Amino acid sequence: MRTPTPLPVRRALGTIGSQLATWRRLRGLTAAQIADRAGVSRGTVVALETGRGASLENMLRVARALGVLDILERAADPFETDLGRARADEDLPRRVRASRRPTPATVTPREPGVQDGSPHTAPRRVRARATRRAPA
Repeated sequence: MRTPTPLPVRRALGTIGSQLATWRRLRGLTAAQIADRAGVSRGTVVALETGRGASLENMLRVARALGVLDILERAADPFETDLGRARADEDLPRRVRASRRPTPATVTPREPGVQDGSPHTAPRRVRARATRRAPA
């Protein structure tokens, strides 16, 4: 089941689409000409430019036809970011596996009163002890 497109993704589709259209106009080309050069349909070019989206491959084909594929590649380079440069000397794993232990963001709240030693569960219920009176 496909989930609705998140707002930041919809905004990025619109922004990148508009930028592709601007690149096309700067080059003095029609959507049909770009479609022919990219090997996609004119409708795909229009869908990209209007923010309706298309496959990543088709977007990259259009970017190549516009001469901006290298710009997109550089923008996606993780070593062009502060985090990437900071960790550039580390040996990064080829694969990152999910942790067997839940992280605080993935822990589901438990019923009140349940205690399993985790800091992410509700505190143990403390029962008030009835005090017994000594027989008189």
